[in-house]
Amino acid sequence: MSPTPLSSDIQDIFNRIAPVYDDLNQWLSLGQHRIWKMMAVKWANPQPGDLGLDICCGSGDLARLLAEQVQPQGKVMGVDFSTEQLAIAEQRSTTQYPHLVLDWVEGDALALPFASDMFDCITMGYGLRNVTDIPRCLREMHRVLKPGARAAILDFHQPQQAWIQLFQNWYLQSVVVPTAQRYGLTDEYAYITPSLERFPQGPEQEKLAEAAGFTGVTHYPIAGGLMGVLVATKPSI
Repeated sequence: MSPTPLSSDIQDIFNRIAPVYDDLNQWLSLGQHRIWKMMAVKWANPQPGDLGLDICCGSGDLARLLAEQVQPQGKVMGVDFSTEQLAIAEQRSTTQYPHLVLDWVEGDALALPFASDMFDCITMGYGLRNVTDIPRCLREMHRVLKPGARAAILDFHQPQQAWIQLFQNWYLQSVVVPTAQRYGLTDEYAYITPSLERFPQGPEQEKLAEAAGFTGVTHYPIAGGLMGVLVATKPSI
């Protein structure tokens, strides 16, 4: 088991890969990441007029999909600790989808800069695997959700079936790493495999979410277990 990297190390990685992050996600997800993000959005149960939050928003893809669902009068806030990623998100929202109400906030997923009981729905894509304290992140997510509201957390996983594990290892080494090399980002993308090794499997994620105070917790494996969405509800008062 590889050691957990420091938060500052992860922040540096995401700042460096920001210009090519979306292209590499396209390769990493076999071109399916937008479908999986829409699945996460639907599980978060956004409604027109809601105030939504996308944690570890990166360049803003998932936040945009969430914002489309809370229109009209709704709003989504995207939070990330990478200034380079947020700059891309801001530029895209201004030029490509100015009709959506999106705010971008620099902040830490382990200490969200928002009041308690604030948001009607939360999404998180490819972020939980990279935080340095998963229980604390889940507690923060629970804190800022309104009672009765739902969070949906999408991430890569290590599949349980041996043949799918073999495919994942082959794909990472034969497709993702060479693609990263072409962008000059070999070292930056070397973090993926150890991060998958450290990441809790679905049943353990469910237990961590329940310990953070969530109810109705279910982890849905998708894409043969290569991906998963953890769905959790904050209990109503």
